[in-house]
Amino acid sequence: MFGMKSTPVKGTKDYLPKEAAIRDYLQNVILETYQDAGFFRITTPIIEDAANLEKSEGGENLNLIFKILKRGQKLTSALQEDATEKSLSDMGLRYDLTLPLSRYFSNNRSHLMTPFKVIQMDRVYRAERPQKGRLREFMQCDIDIIGNPDADAEIELILTTTKALKKIGIKNFKVKINDRRILKSIFAFSGFANEDHEKLAIIFDKLDKIGIEGVKTELEASGFAADAIHTFVTLFENNTLSLDSVTKVCEADHVTRLKYIIDTVNTVSDGTFAVEFTPSLVRGQGYYTGTIFEIEAEGYSGSVAGGGRYDNLIGKFLNESIPAVGFSIGFERIFDIMMEQNYSIPGQKKRVAVFYDTQNYTEALSYAEELRKEYMVSVLKRPKKLGKFLNKIENQGFDGFAVYGEEDGIKLFGE
Repeated sequence: MFGMKSTPVKGTKDYLPKEAAIRDYLQNVILETYQDAGFFRITTPIIEDAANLEKSEGGENLNLIFKILKRGQKLTSALQEDATEKSLSDMGLRYDLTLPLSRYFSNNRSHLMTPFKVIQMDRVYRAERPQKGRLREFMQCDIDIIGNPDADAEIELILTTTKALKKIGIKNFKVKINDRRILKSIFAFSGFANEDHEKLAIIFDKLDKIGIEGVKTELEASGFAADAIHTFVTLFENNTLSLDSVTKVCEADHVTRLKYIIDTVNTVSDGTFAVEFTPSLVRGQGYYTGTIFEIEAEGYSGSVAGGGRYDNLIGKFLNESIPAVGFSIGFERIFDIMMEQNYSIPGQKKRVAVFYDTQNYTEALSYAEELRKEYMVSVLKRPKKLGKFLNKIENQGFDGFAVYGEEDGIKLFGE
């Protein structure tokens, strides 16, 4: 009769009150950790200019942009011509927070200090095929440092991000680190042409999912030379490519930089988590220019955080080189881990309901206000069948109740 769907669009989610409370708590812990480390929060629109999105070198994410149709006369004119998908759209939803930040910095540079240490915690959108761990609307928690070319910036991001993860209860994890320049040196050493490196990176990024044999098959299917494929695959077949041995294929400065990052993080963190060179680490976005990193949590397939250095992206707006590096926590994956572990908010006040009758509503409000010193309190009109209603509020996440005017006071469920 009504013809309207009550379920959310595929790839998006509704969250029940208990879930929303946990999400808020986790995000607040992450935010406070970032702020304590001296980062400043900003917000940007979810809509970006289509040309900016298309020129952002976002790798396969460029195929996942939600595009927005032109409006009014612009749309009419486009439809009257030989319309293409590109001519019908002039805006799109952001697929990550890095491109919006780059535009933001270029637009507000005169008002910002450098280096600029910035927080972004917001929703992004990708036209994914929905599946476990992949949503079309999801939250990212980013910190970036703009204007510092030194490896100190990477160290600070790693230490701050891992501190946030530990504070919310993620304990068994390791940081994997690589450098895009080392990766490109490996490609060149193997005999691949420079213009093929980004295509190679997209294929190699699938290593964890399809294995080295799967990578070899895709490289062969893409028509690359057999000699280059053989040399490349041999480097990774037995995981023997160490940070020391990689010097035979790349500049020593790149290795020295990674060693400095790894050694410093290990010293400051006192070995509470592992940091390891991972030559197979790619990171799919094409805008990465140097150091790249991911965090892998025990018991969960895929990374829970990732990022890297993107020294050329802001320059596309300002026509000058601006160094930048960022680290992003994949919040949805963190949330999934917590919910699978039946996470509860530590130290949270208990939630109770105060029931009132019409004649004592005013007094019940005053009573509830007094209780709020120790509890979260909802004031509700007493239903005719209180017992049946109590089951509902317990399922909703209430810990107990009180009926104003009765001497029993607060009654906690299960006691």
